[in-house]
Amino acid sequence: MNRTHRVAGIAFSAALLIAALTPAVPALASTQTCGNSGAVTSLTGTLADKATYQIECPAGPWNGTLFLYSHGYVVPGSPNPAHDVGDPVTGTWLLGHGFALAGSSYATTGWAIQQALVDQPATLDAFDQTYGTPTRTIAWGHSLGGIITAGLIQRYPKLFSAALPMCGVLAGGVATWNTALDAEFAFQRLIDPSVQIVNITDPTANLNGAEVAAAVAQGTPQGRARLALAAALGDTPGWFTPLSPEPAPNDFAGQEANQYQWESQVDFPFTFAFRAELELRAGGNPSWNTGVNYVSDLAHSADLREVLALYKAAGLSLSADLQTLNHAKRVSAVPSAVNYLADNIAFNGKLSMPVLTMHTTGDGLVVSQNEQAYRSVVNKAGNGRLLAQIFVHRAGHCAFTPAETITAVQTLLNRLNTGRWGPLDPATLNSQATALGSGYNIFAIGSNIYPTPPAFLRFRPTQYLRPFDLPVHH
Repeated sequence: MNRTHRVAGIAFSAALLIAALTPAVPALASTQTCGNSGAVTSLTGTLADKATYQIECPAGPWNGTLFLYSHGYVVPGSPNPAHDVGDPVTGTWLLGHGFALAGSSYATTGWAIQQALVDQPATLDAFDQTYGTPTRTIAWGHSLGGIITAGLIQRYPKLFSAALPMCGVLAGGVATWNTALDAEFAFQRLIDPSVQIVNITDPTANLNGAEVAAAVAQGTPQGRARLALAAALGDTPGWFTPLSPEPAPNDFAGQEANQYQWESQVDFPFTFAFRAELELRAGGNPSWNTGVNYVSDLAHSADLREVLALYKAAGLSLSADLQTLNHAKRVSAVPSAVNYLADNIAFNGKLSMPVLTMHTTGDGLVVSQNEQAYRSVVNKAGNGRLLAQIFVHRAGHCAFTPAETITAVQTLLNRLNTGRWGPLDPATLNSQATALGSGYNIFAIGSNIYPTPPAFLRFRPTQYLRPFDLPVHH
């Protein structure tokens, strides 16, 4: 299905209990040298659960630091190769500066956090047995790989020196799917009563039906207002296309048109189809909206002004629609499924190493409010000094240039080397990214490469609408 493959690309770029694993590589009597062979070397292998891994060593001397990369969501049924870096330009820079790279495929596709939290440490074991234990290991990843990165350092803090979750699902699994349920619930109650929002029996038909209903709604002012309300309950930004100008703050029609693109091209496959894969692995529906007050929820949304304006223009009563939602029969979760999703994974704010996060401001798949949710729980645990967050002013999910990614890497390495965060102001970050040169300040759209200046900015996301954290440990 072409659309789902496009979604997989968006979710990746930037998108079953397993026994303890042992890597398939043999134990060696003495370690080999990673690097200094005169050419970049690559090692591939298979773990006990059939997940694959990839390791790359630099051509010159290895500096002792390993970057363990966690990839994003892979649509069920799609190819699932191992990846050790998010983009080849950044990978070439890292290898050229003496760093080693590693990453696994995970044993399954879909919401494979449980598998990733086993397969990624097993990949580290494979590296250790072949090349020796690194001096420093840095966890990093995009999208679903961002939540996996944060999960790895929470579950296995002794294995890592620092972490760089990028465009990560840092509100955690329970909060993410609860927020998705809120948008689905509004869509079902106000636009398409026939769509299934949990316990989905036919994901393809369910998605197709939702897309047809959304297209019809998009054709009327009333439908557009209600689509905007559904989008606002998930804080979907009104900016879709990377390298395009952001719609003006009062261009509410333009914002809604962009939200419709996010919904129809990216978000709907997750909420109306891929949720079925999550429910299967969790053993039931892990989401609920019992007790949610949608008047209060909307009041805290970043999109409130847009919804108010579009409802007024359409001649609709927003209070009536909100009361429809508040009085509708609610969705309850299966407790064991909630526990599964909390285990895989929600956050307790416990950090023992520097963590730098990076997010675009116009991300409609993993919204920037995830960063506020993570900052909140980390601060509650008293670990705010270890966390720094930077933002890029661009639409798109994981829509970073190599220069921006490398600048983030350099910022994190500097924190490791000096024990303190260096300048994190946008001017300094943009200057550092620019200094990398034209070969790194680029952005790919399809097969086309565009010169793209860095776009770091000072930004504070609004509060995450439906947080769910584990108990904070002091």
